[in-house]
Amino acid sequence: MRAMILAAGRGERMRPLTDTKPKPLLKAGGLSLIEWHIKRLVDAGITQLVINHAWLGPQIEDALGDGRRYGANIAYSREDTALETAGGIARALPLLGKDPFLVVNGDIWCDWDPKNADRAASMILSRDLQAWLLLTSNPAHHPDGDFSLDDEGMLCTTSGPESFTFTGIGVYRPEFFSNVPPGTPAPLAPLLYQGIEMRRLAGEYYNGLWIDVGTPQRLAELNSLLSSGSHL
Repeated sequence: MRAMILAAGRGERMRPLTDTKPKPLLKAGGLSLIEWHIKRLVDAGITQLVINHAWLGPQIEDALGDGRRYGANIAYSREDTALETAGGIARALPLLGKDPFLVVNGDIWCDWDPKNADRAASMILSRDLQAWLLLTSNPAHHPDGDFSLDDEGMLCTTSGPESFTFTGIGVYRPEFFSNVPPGTPAPLAPLLYQGIEMRRLAGEYYNGLWIDVGTPQRLAELNSLLSSGSHL
C-alpha cells in the first residue's frame, strides 16, 4: 500500500509560526509533525510515500529528501498554490497507483496503527465501496462532529451528540477522485457527502490519542505530552 501525507496548507491559524516555516515541519517531542507520520508509516511497513506541498514547499523537500534515511521512498506532488484536499489528491493520483491508498493529514498527531489500513482497503474492495474514514470522539473545539456510523459501519451525515470527528485519516480508491480535474482546487467534503448519499463510504471509530495540531496552543500541548512520554 502507498500513503499520501497532505502538507500543502498555509496554516493560517498557526501564524506567526508558519510565516517562515511550513506547518508540517513544526516540531513536537523532538520531531517535526511530518516526521512522526513518516516514522509511524514506515514502522507499519508502508514505505512508498507521496507528499504534496505548496506553501514553502522546498523547505519540506530539503528537510526530508528522498526519504531514504527514514527507510522510505518519498515522491513529491508540487502545487503552485494549494489545491485543497481533493484537488491535491487528484493531482497526485499518478504517483499513488491503481490500488486503494492511505491518506493522512500532515497537521494531526495520532497513535492509530497504519497497519490497519490494509484491512480497510480489503473491506472497501470486498464491499465495492469508495472510501473508509477513521473517526474519533469530538474534541472541545469541534463539539458537533462530522459524521456518524450506522449498524453496518456506513457513514451517515448526522451531527451532534451521536456524531464523531473525522481524524483526517482515510483509505480511498483512486476512482473516488476521478471527477476532480487535476490542477483544480477542490475540497474533500462534497465528495464525502456524495459518497455517503450513495452509501459507498464506510468508517470506524477510534478511541486512541488524536490531536488536531491547528493552533500554537495545541502544538505546545502536544510537545508537552510527547516530551513527558505520558502518551506511551
